[in-house]
Amino acid sequence: MRRYSMSGPEGPALITGGAGFVATNVADRLLSSGRPVIIFDNLSRIGVEQNLRWLQARHGGLVQPVIADTRDVDAVRRAVSRASQIFHFAAQVAVTTSLVDPFTDFEINARGTLNLLEAVRERPSPPSLLFTSTNKVYGDLADVALVRRDGRYEPSDRRLAASGISEERPLDFHSPYGCSKGAAEQYVLDYARTFGLRTAVFRMSCIYGPHQFGTEDQGWVAHFLIQAIDGRPVTIYGDGCQVRDILFVEDLVDAMLAAHAGMDELAGQAFNMGGGPRNTISLNELLTLIEALTGRRPAAVFDSWRTADQRYYVSDVRKFTEATDWAPEVGVRQGVERLYRWLMTTRAAEAVPVTPIERVAS
Repeated sequence: MRRYSMSGPEGPALITGGAGFVATNVADRLLSSGRPVIIFDNLSRIGVEQNLRWLQARHGGLVQPVIADTRDVDAVRRAVSRASQIFHFAAQVAVTTSLVDPFTDFEINARGTLNLLEAVRERPSPPSLLFTSTNKVYGDLADVALVRRDGRYEPSDRRLAASGISEERPLDFHSPYGCSKGAAEQYVLDYARTFGLRTAVFRMSCIYGPHQFGTEDQGWVAHFLIQAIDGRPVTIYGDGCQVRDILFVEDLVDAMLAAHAGMDELAGQAFNMGGGPRNTISLNELLTLIEALTGRRPAAVFDSWRTADQRYYVSDVRKFTEATDWAPEVGVRQGVERLYRWLMTTRAAEAVPVTPIERVAS
């Protein structure tokens, strides 16, 4: 049973990037409680129209779609004028894309966030805002001494291995994506300090779960499963021993609701958010888990390390746990199996023709 209430201020919640993976899960939780939600999304990412269609079929008129882009200042202002709370997910999400087109990456991630903050600041009673940043703001963590043990990387410092990377870690933006998300989060934090807005930041590790259409560049847990289901090989950049903490999306939704509920105390702070040391997995270990679920190990093709890749990243979530009493509930095997079952069901239904989403004016 989920532990966090969906109660909140009157009026619709605004979710930017609202048809995306995490956003769809947040929207469903809020809509299921009878609360209207403004789904603000330009529908540019593959699969998100399916998420929006699913929300509309499930919740009807409570879903208020706005097909627009956070770079559109007027559209942002109109959406914010109706919002009582804001979950800000809209972003360019891939390091690889940012390397090809840094200008667009900046415009979406940094300028889009600033457009949103300014619209919030214009309100007589500004709504609270939670922004999803990234663990990439800590750079490649090359100075963290690692040992390779049982086919995975671990810190040689036992205290770090037991707790993970904390918010005390100095920021070190790597890649245009890391810079644009890092700049955006610093604006979010500063608008709390300078203008008194109720804003906070989650520095996200790897999130996975239903409604995730993972690609090679983003959403790797779902991507590995999709490749396995379709009988295609997985490309691993590096040696596959790199380790991440993974967090099932329902646990993340709990954390986000807890953050908004406690925003008066949490405003102006950044929190590392992931599964923590109890929910870690290497890329090679995920292949082994997929083999246990499907009866067949996905073929793997190994390639060179990618720019700014972290060989080890595990979130220290104690700061947020101490502030809210939140903790992850879904373990790695349970969560991966739930995502696998959802993907099997969803991909079987993909052959059914669907009606395109109507572009609703903002």
